[in-house]
Amino acid sequence: MRNPLNKKVTSLTSSGIRRFFEIAAMIEDVISLGVGEPDFDTPWHVREEAITKLRQGSTFYSPNAGLYDLRVGIADFNKRKYQLDYDPKDEIIVTVGCSEGIDLALRTMIDNGDEVIVLDPSYVSYIPTITLAGGVPVLISLDEKEKFRLTPEKLEAAITPKTKMVIISYPNNPTGAIMEKEDLEKIAEVIKKHDIFVLSDEIYSELTYTDTPHYSIANIEGMKERTIVLNGFSKAFAMTGWRLGYALGPAIVINEMIKIHQYTVIAPSTVGQYAGIVAISDCDDEIEYMRTSYNQRRRYLLSMFESMNLECFEPEGAFYVFLNIKKFGLSSNDFCERLLREHKLAIVPGSAFGEGGEGFVRISYAYSIEELQEAMNRLKIFIDTI
Repeated sequence: MRNPLNKKVTSLTSSGIRRFFEIAAMIEDVISLGVGEPDFDTPWHVREEAITKLRQGSTFYSPNAGLYDLRVGIADFNKRKYQLDYDPKDEIIVTVGCSEGIDLALRTMIDNGDEVIVLDPSYVSYIPTITLAGGVPVLISLDEKEKFRLTPEKLEAAITPKTKMVIISYPNNPTGAIMEKEDLEKIAEVIKKHDIFVLSDEIYSELTYTDTPHYSIANIEGMKERTIVLNGFSKAFAMTGWRLGYALGPAIVINEMIKIHQYTVIAPSTVGQYAGIVAISDCDDEIEYMRTSYNQRRRYLLSMFESMNLECFEPEGAFYVFLNIKKFGLSSNDFCERLLREHKLAIVPGSAFGEGGEGFVRISYAYSIEELQEAMNRLKIFIDTI
């Protein structure tokens, strides 16, 4: 019998996060700080809009690019928040979460053999999605001493004649790092010099904890036409299960992304899109409340790590801490597995995010203070015994 499977698919490995939480699911009374999901409910008035639309029977297909009113809301939000100027008619597509945007952008822009630069460590979906699009991932190792930021020197060294794109993701998962305007301007110069493109994953753009708000590389002169900006509703609006995201970019790229989109998913949930209109136009107070709560939890974890004499880079965005565990002489996987089996605390091995994550563990603070307190008690008992 012929092999029924696609070689690209069989070459992929399962997510290290998935494997680890399959183990955790078999253990009772586990506290998990592993999931990258807000612990807040979707704001009530957003849910109420969805209920109203369901009652009205507004459950038909939307345009492939998404409801026009939602695209207008997305354009207004990004203009107001980040000074990004995109035309809702042909420079915005509504996607099934930010994840579909990654896939669409890569399949639209990457030919077989094109190299795509990826930061290491980084979000687990980038490398598999590049591979499925026919591209070749090229990794740049990030350094804790450089605040896990991409430097122009490292980018320059990674570029070859085959390089087509670099994926940047700030605020960053898993490190919590951010890039400031001055950093991005230096990166933009290298990108323009080599005539390559950027996929900028900005899903955590509303979750920063410095005095300076998030800045997008697409704002830099000469970068809008070579950048696809990805964002969505999951993190800032506590809408993970709604699967609603969007991509901003040049019309020539967005129109081609829509081709793939219309033949695969057609459009996101229409009811979810109606809820998205309310969320993106009327949730500033809720976003600020969640951001303040995350910041309090972030500060609590950092103070606890300091009291335990643990070395920890201070995250300035998203809702993760990337804790350095190298002094214990254990691999990140062994550290997490022992912590899980011996003390029933689940966190994510840094190696799940690439080789550059070895020696670190990712801890999410999208959990209540009470859960974080109990988790820190268990962590302290563990590190006192190894």
